[in-house]
Amino acid sequence: MNYEITLHMIPVPAKAAWRRELAAAIRDPAELARRLELPAEVLIGAEGVHRAFRTLVPQGFVARMEPGNPDDPLLRQVLPSALELAHQPPDYIRDPLGESTARRADGVLVKYRGRALIITSGACAVHCRYCFRRHYPYPGENPRRDDWRPAVDAIAADSTLEEVILSGGDPLMLDDIELARLSERLSAIPHLRSLRIHTRLPIVLPQRVDDALLGWLRASRLPVTMVVHANHPHEIDTHVREACRQLAASVRFLLNQSVLLAGVNDDPGTLTKLSHALSAARVLPYYLHLPDRVEGTAHFGIGEERGRELIAAMRATLPGYLVPRLAREEPGAPGKNIIA
Repeated sequence: MNYEITLHMIPVPAKAAWRRELAAAIRDPAELARRLELPAEVLIGAEGVHRAFRTLVPQGFVARMEPGNPDDPLLRQVLPSALELAHQPPDYIRDPLGESTARRADGVLVKYRGRALIITSGACAVHCRYCFRRHYPYPGENPRRDDWRPAVDAIAADSTLEEVILSGGDPLMLDDIELARLSERLSAIPHLRSLRIHTRLPIVLPQRVDDALLGWLRASRLPVTMVVHANHPHEIDTHVREACRQLAASVRFLLNQSVLLAGVNDDPGTLTKLSHALSAARVLPYYLHLPDRVEGTAHFGIGEERGRELIAAMRATLPGYLVPRLAREEPGAPGKNIIA
């Protein structure tokens, strides 16, 4: 199959449904509170935090939250909190993973041997308050300049690289034709063996999984692994389950990575239900990350010992393939630090 045929096969709707859904997303914390019938107290300090890191939540994700519950685990992930401006421990910094030192070209990071990561977009469909790239300099690191050439050239020049990871922001914020074009350019590099896509869109905006997306995934000459991101079983509704099942039939592996977050999923019952919900959607639990120590997120922090306890509790009730690996990423390490 040649490049022109691959692109020609991708349907191009006049206005993709997921774009319409994204345009209608909630961008004001006060509107989010009104929609969920929450008391005004939940907005104390929210406006100042919102100005520094804007609120963005698709309405379909809001519909999975419990009205009147200020402690809803999905709400906690997206509602700005005054705690983000509270005094932070000294190890909570803007670049906790040392990504600035891993730069090879605009938006290209090489942190581990054999893998390169492309920051394909600075945009997301949801702004998670624990985001480890909330301070990333996206405007100055745009790999799409010059039609991806510097990024592709940097990867082609390093024969030790075998896998490219499309990350962000969120790579699925790009149009499918652009993603297919990038995939084709990467597939022409002889030493690359696989393509990985890290995305939250199938979870928070399942309309993104449409014929156009599935078409280029199936047509990719590089085998595709997709890693989605769900933290709580309530995130996986009927629409998400169907979207993930379609993805599972279109990619080599469909995996999930979660972040262990205080007040969201830091109990064994929730994590066990999440693994079952993922399994029903044909998604395999992959990593459970301890939160990265990024400035503004200390209130989500969970210690290693508590993480080990939770994994042990999951192992006592789940088959091994449904227990994710507890991991932490450390700057300069040769790979993820697997804790349990």
